Amino acid sequence: MRDVLSVTGMVLLSAPSGDYDRRLVLLTREKGKITAFAHGVRRPGSSLMAASRPFSFGTFQVYEGRSAYNLQSAQITNYFDELSADMEGACYGAYFLEVASWLSDENMDGTELLNLLYVSLKALSKEALPNPLVRRIFELRAMVINGVYTQEPEGRVSESCVYAWQYVIATPLGSLYTFTLKEDVLREFSREVQHAMDEYIHHEFKSLEILEVLSGGKTARPVS
Repeated sequence: MRDVLSVTGMVLLSAPSGDYDRRLVLLTREKGKITAFAHGVRRPGSSLMAASRPFSFGTFQVYEGRSAYNLQSAQITNYFDELSADMEGACYGAYFLEVASWLSDENMDGTELLNLLYVSLKALSKEALPNPLVRRIFELRAMVINGVYTQEPEGRVSESCVYAWQYVIATPLGSLYTFTLKEDVLREFSREVQHAMDEYIHHEFKSLEILEVLSGGKTARPVS
């Protein structure tokens, strides 16, 4: 009898596999990043169809196969449907999923990164928070979780920017998205976070390229 493992996580990637299956990449608390195949999920009426969508968060029952897990069942508690009604928000969300996938590995404790991903996707639905600020907060805190960051910005910036930086790296996740920045401070903050991303995260994210095209270059790297 095969052993079934229950994991809490989110679907980062869902890609077709064969005629009727999907290959899922999940970020889980218990096992870090795992690959799981959802067999027959592309057949009409499959009970796993909704659970195989990106952003789906909940509990997944999986069992080990030869080279990956297989998805047996799932109980989804949040599909983040609000993002599907907001094209820009969905693109930011897709970028967050890609960053989380890049920074995660198998058999790591995925709790903190998963929690950051969850609260960051929720923050994209807050009208009071500009999406570019949510992006930079997410990026900086993701680097903190990954252990590659500085206690203060490396460039010359205002005290407000330094305070925002220190707040983001130290505050509990539940309080992370509770502030806004004036436009000039946001420019400073964005520039410094981008500098850190360039220095510590050596990767070009495809979803970010799409986001920049969609927003007419508004998310492009800030000019120093």
